[in-house]
Amino acid sequence: MAYALVWSACVNCKRIFGYNPHHVPSIVVKGVREPVCEPCFDANNARRIAEGLEPFKRHPDAYEPIHESEL
Repeated sequence: MAYALVWSACVNCKRIFGYNPHHVPSIVVKGVREPVCEPCFDANNARRIAEGLEPFKRHPDAYEPIHESEL
């Protein structure tokens, strides 16, 4: 039994981070889905709340390993 994380740079801050490719928060840039790291996701939600907007929901497994059978 094996697990995996996908590693890449956050579209916002460019830091490398690991995530579940099926559940990571992302934005589309030039037609390509780009991942957002947890600190940037949380900072964006803090701004949304301060502006009176609903925060985005994050899947509980967004930054957790994925079982190899799900890749």
